[in-house]
Amino acid sequence: MRSFFHVSDIGDLKTALEEAKQVKATPFAWKKLGENKTIMLVFFNSSLRTRLSSQKAALNLGMNPIVLNIGQDSWKLETEMGVIMDGDKSEHLKEAIPVMASYCDIIGVRSFAGLCDRDFDYRETVLQQFVDYSGKPVISLESATVHPCQALADLITIEEYKKKERPKVVLSWAPHPKALPQAVPNSFAEWMNAADVEFVITHPKGYELAPEFAGKARVEYDQMKALEGADFVYAKNWSCPGVSEPAKYGQILSKDMAWTIDAKHMAVTDNAYFMHCLPVRRNMIVTDEVIDSPASLVIPEAANRVVSAQLVMKRMLEGLQA
Repeated sequence: MRSFFHVSDIGDLKTALEEAKQVKATPFAWKKLGENKTIMLVFFNSSLRTRLSSQKAALNLGMNPIVLNIGQDSWKLETEMGVIMDGDKSEHLKEAIPVMASYCDIIGVRSFAGLCDRDFDYRETVLQQFVDYSGKPVISLESATVHPCQALADLITIEEYKKKERPKVVLSWAPHPKALPQAVPNSFAEWMNAADVEFVITHPKGYELAPEFAGKARVEYDQMKALEGADFVYAKNWSCPGVSEPAKYGQILSKDMAWTIDAKHMAVTDNAYFMHCLPVRRNMIVTDEVIDSPASLVIPEAANRVVSAQLVMKRMLEGLQA
């Protein structure tokens, strides 16, 4: 595996999920695999679960993790080509990336969408430069449009807790005070479309995900109707993806608190589990009553971030030995 951005990069999903079970059961079984290997984890943005789970996964595999916080541990980096660098950015990615690559065997990158220029974000301009200039395997630790480690952890969690062979999974938009990227819902939709689940997306009009991510999912604008009979409810806010109206890309079109997941919403489900990637705005995305209930999977879901990261790193290390 040379890169990990999309569900297609993981290969056969059933095989990957079986391998994830092995990784979770015996996390230290492959310590020799990462011996004398280094992974560089590059963060352009804040993180808690991604940072800690990635470091833990690397250590489980015997690797040496180096964490670099751009703009704090390093110079501020210019990401665009052809600009006159007369501002506050002292170094360009085109030089910085090959230097980073010379110090490691694998690179993980976290770089959020700017939510100003849809074309810039959806071309994955920052992440793609790491692919182009590093010559090393690259993992998206959440980029402008995708968060595959989170989506894989989500799927692992659903497989562990599902009560029927083909559960109904609902991705529900929820209100938030800030404009957020589409990376988490994009990847969740992409992975659910590839999994053996009944998948429904519900959101107000104007929040339609890009077709390459929404795929074959059923889109239902009536939230309560979408939630009927659900086995898993995944709540997440995202800003306008700008599919039909590019000028509205990154905007907040609604803060309708009627979309907040509460007991009334969960009552129409089939005793569904509640999921969220965290961090979560309590009593905006979800009420205290729901997130603190026995049906909440947010902590097991977060714990599985180590499993998903370790599975990806394991496969990359095996690829380096091939």
